[in-house]
Amino acid sequence: MAVSMSQISVPVFVRRLNGLAACLKKAQAHYSARGYDEASLLAYRFYPDMFSFARQVQVATDHAKGCTAMLAGAEAPKYEDNEKSLAELVARVEKTVAWLESVKPAQLDGSETRDVTVRTRDRELNMKGIDLLLHRSMPNFYFHVTTAYNILRHNGVEIGKRDFMGN
Repeated sequence: MAVSMSQISVPVFVRRLNGLAACLKKAQAHYSARGYDEASLLAYRFYPDMFSFARQVQVATDHAKGCTAMLAGAEAPKYEDNEKSLAELVARVEKTVAWLESVKPAQLDGSETRDVTVRTRDRELNMKGIDLLLHRSMPNFYFHVTTAYNILRHNGVEIGKRDFMGN
């Protein structure tokens, strides 16, 4: 049985983003119960040259929607990257999930051979859809979701692997 691009992309992004949203909600409860300032968490980074927690969440959503849009031949929604609270990050994740779920499998299936161009700050990368998904977007997506999860754990939010995995 062949695996389709729709099966190996959107459901994976959606499940992990739902797990991330659940972790963010637990962080909200944790910070609220203790009277902690959420701004300190949103700005937290493990090392000076790493993205902040808020940016980790933003980039994770960007990889999910950007990859899906390129594979579907569609325009990805654009977000301002101006979230200042956990509630706003939850909303960003949830609107990303809603958009991902609006993409029809037929838009993605067959995209493994589609030529795509990824533009970075200093270059253009040309590749096939399958390479975009498996060798660029999915690894980057997991990196940023995992880093966000680890920052939450490091800052005392009581979450575990089941939370990360999502429902």
